[in-house]
Amino acid sequence: MNSKTLAMLEFDKIRELLKNEAVGIFGRRKAEELTPLCALSDAQKLADELSEAIAFYIKRPIPAIGEAGDISGAIRRAEAGGVLSTAELLGVAQVLRTARTLISYYKEDRAKPRLIDFYFDSLTADRKTEEAIFGAIISEDEIADSASPTLASIRRQIANTHAKIREHLNNMIHSRKYQKYLQESIITLRDGRYVVPVKAEHKSEVGGIVHDMSSTGATLFIEPNAVVEGNNALRELEVKESAEIERILSELTVLVSQITHSLFVNQKIIGEIDFLFAKARLAVKTDAVVPKLNGEGIISIVKGRHPLLDPKTVVPITVSLGKGYKTLVITGPNTGGKTVSLKTIGLFCLMAAAGLAVPAEEGTELCVFDSVFADIGDEQSIEQSLSTFSSHMTNIVSILGEITSNSLVLMDELGAGTDPTEGAALAVAILKHIKSVGATTVATTHYSEIKLYALTTDGVENASCEFDVNSLRPTYRLLTGIPGKSNAFAISKRLGLPDYVIDEAQRHLTEETIRFEDVISDLERSRAEAEAEQQAANRYRQEAERLKTEIESEKEKIDEAKQKLSENARREARRIIEEAKREAEEIIEEIKKAQKLKEAKEINKAINEAKRRLNEKLKETDRVVTSKRKVTGNAPLNLIAGNTVYLIDIEQKGTVISPPKSDGTVTVQVGILKINSHISNLRLVQDTEKESKMYSGQKSTGLRSLGMKSEIDLRGSTLDDALVVTEKYIDDAYLASLGTVTIIHGKGTGVLRKGIHDMLKHHPHVKSYRLGTFGEGEAGVTVVELKQ
Repeated sequence: MNSKTLAMLEFDKIRELLKNEAVGIFGRRKAEELTPLCALSDAQKLADELSEAIAFYIKRPIPAIGEAGDISGAIRRAEAGGVLSTAELLGVAQVLRTARTLISYYKEDRAKPRLIDFYFDSLTADRKTEEAIFGAIISEDEIADSASPTLASIRRQIANTHAKIREHLNNMIHSRKYQKYLQESIITLRDGRYVVPVKAEHKSEVGGIVHDMSSTGATLFIEPNAVVEGNNALRELEVKESAEIERILSELTVLVSQITHSLFVNQKIIGEIDFLFAKARLAVKTDAVVPKLNGEGIISIVKGRHPLLDPKTVVPITVSLGKGYKTLVITGPNTGGKTVSLKTIGLFCLMAAAGLAVPAEEGTELCVFDSVFADIGDEQSIEQSLSTFSSHMTNIVSILGEITSNSLVLMDELGAGTDPTEGAALAVAILKHIKSVGATTVATTHYSEIKLYALTTDGVENASCEFDVNSLRPTYRLLTGIPGKSNAFAISKRLGLPDYVIDEAQRHLTEETIRFEDVISDLERSRAEAEAEQQAANRYRQEAERLKTEIESEKEKIDEAKQKLSENARREARRIIEEAKREAEEIIEEIKKAQKLKEAKEINKAINEAKRRLNEKLKETDRVVTSKRKVTGNAPLNLIAGNTVYLIDIEQKGTVISPPKSDGTVTVQVGILKINSHISNLRLVQDTEKESKMYSGQKSTGLRSLGMKSEIDLRGSTLDDALVVTEKYIDDAYLASLGTVTIIHGKGTGVLRKGIHDMLKHHPHVKSYRLGTFGEGEAGVTVVELKQ
């Protein structure tokens, strides 16, 4: 890739941003060396890896790997048979720890195969070597006592020897005999040996070896004869300690020498992973997307933001080329954003080719060009005697000699710096040549001739940087398909140029130029109107979609309410059927019991009563289930608006909205629903309550008319009261020849149930007992079988 282009488009600053996101030395090195690729397949692989890394990073941020340094020298020294220092061994251990941490981190989420599996699968953990090094070495300057038993023993001896020497010297410096000879009552070291400061005139009174003298000569540092042997022993122990440390380091180095290849691989892969996730972090931080890549010269940027500008103030651009046209001419006022748009397009292509995400929105597509050329900025050189025009033309000559059909050419202010007529002619000729080669071109200009060339030539399109004529300020929006005005007069007026000067300048314009500028103004006005209409249409569409969503939501709520009411009706019907079935079974049992009575009159009476109650219950069940639409005696005939009624089929209360129609249909408001129901399905609230009470009373007295009830309800009773009542009830049931009875004690804490069961175990009339099954009350009742 052309190095001058990389500099012009400030790709080095992108490298710096990426380097700041890397945490390890090798990741930062790779960021510094980052270069755009020319092969689509290679760039696509990097893009796919980045997409996976971003998704993985968002889900689970990567652990810190910054402490893993460069251990290449240590590995080579170990391979050569040298002994590694503590710092080198700690570096090796840190690489092993980082590799193990990354393996564990990635292993936790391997639901599906990924391209980046390769990096993590290439890492090798060696916990034995890692723990051996960290266990033996505390820091670069300290070996742990636990590194070996021998080292621990030597250090204990050293500590004991130190203590003995200091004890002897302490006694000496605090004794009356020697205090008058000492300069100070302290113990110090010289050349690793214990000494005391003695006044020079009393040297002979303190026997020993002189190791040092103060700068004035008044103090001599003497090693007393009494501690010479101790100091010698201490020196011997320190030599042994150094030898043992050297042996420990040699053993650890041997461990390292056995895994040098995996260490080299680990170091390289850790750098690759650091670099990959640095790109992911940069993408997340800049709200960037991984663009779709192609090799057909197609560029489609959706709301792209220049990555080096303040994201709070930068104006996004949307631009496309490569489909229908490969040359884009950008016009507009100075400081209007033409050069920024040019650099954004070029920098995005370089970033995509380097495997980076670009700060734009989804749908962005970029081409991987085999080369990108740029002629941007003022490169005039005094040393080389080059003017602005000459420097630009020198660069363009070089570009024209290297471009191919798969090149991107970016040219700022093409043809500027010389006579406008000749400059415009040269610019058109250059664009024609590049177009004939087939390269993709983006150029900025002020020349009307180039705008006209773009309007009249297939494969060439105009674009402009929008200018607000009301505020006389650029908006920095890039508009494709419309040439822009330079607005020199308007800008000059805003800057304070007198009107008479501007009027004079306008008189020098040719009619053709004026007409062309008027056409551009009309186009701009039409575009603004069309854009305003489009925005209004979008608002109406969004409002319509919002209303549609609300209506659909309300419809779903109504459907759910209807479904719920329907389910309630079905449940009520099932409940009535089950209740009728249970009562029928009770009546049959009562009939059987009644048949045992000797008196025929009682038998007939019981049978007739049972039949009557069973028929009534079956009729009621049939009425609810089939929902017959007949006006019954209990149906309200004179309903008026405002009456509160009870809807039998859905078991809900509602309010009458209008009187009954001729067919008996009434509209009732139930919550948010309006329901049409036949009056036979309605009951005034007071009638329903009376009917309910009547039914309840009939039910409670029905079994009494046949004799004793087959169940007893103990809920709410204390255990003592319940036991007395239950014993009497079982005795009465036995005398009444009831074969099975039900004791209702409820679930509660289980105290009542346990007490009843303890009593039933020993009751003489009880044959067996069990808890109720599903439909009988389950653990809330006990079914008792009595002896006959």
